[in-house]
Amino acid sequence: MKEKKKQYFLFCGAGIAALIFLDQLTKYLARAYLKGQKDQVWIPNVFQLHYLENRGAAFGLLQNQKMIFLVLCVLFLLAVLWSLRHMPAIPYYIPLYAIAAGLFAGAAGNGIDRAIYGYVTDFFYFSLIDFPVFNMADIYVVVSGLFLFLYVGFWYKEEDLAFLWRKKG
Repeated sequence: MKEKKKQYFLFCGAGIAALIFLDQLTKYLARAYLKGQKDQVWIPNVFQLHYLENRGAAFGLLQNQKMIFLVLCVLFLLAVLWSLRHMPAIPYYIPLYAIAAGLFAGAAGNGIDRAIYGYVTDFFYFSLIDFPVFNMADIYVVVSGLFLFLYVGFWYKEEDLAFLWRKKG
């Protein structure tokens, strides 16, 4: 692997490690201090910390399908790694490297929970709009997904993303 590519991988790896650490730390704190307790209201009728063991996907879909989620998680992580492997190591692609790190960390963070506990620990709750309870890993995936949509839709051109389907040779 070329030296520049190694630097980009190191950048991504450090970001991923930091994000996963923060995700797992906040989930640990939620299990330690919120589980079995009353909700901690931060902004009345707007935002609170609410402990939830989510055994499904968003909105409670596919409850208790741990193996499906773990297989999908591994496939997703492999797809992100494949994309990183083929992405050019030039500054123009730094946003895509950061987005990939966020997507990877989010999927891995929730995957770790599912593998160890059989559920994902959620604890952020916006009661004002009755939004599903979520966690840091969910934030990583949603924010990274939004930026991916924006960058691919409005910044990068089709030829900029040719590395995804071009054969090396």
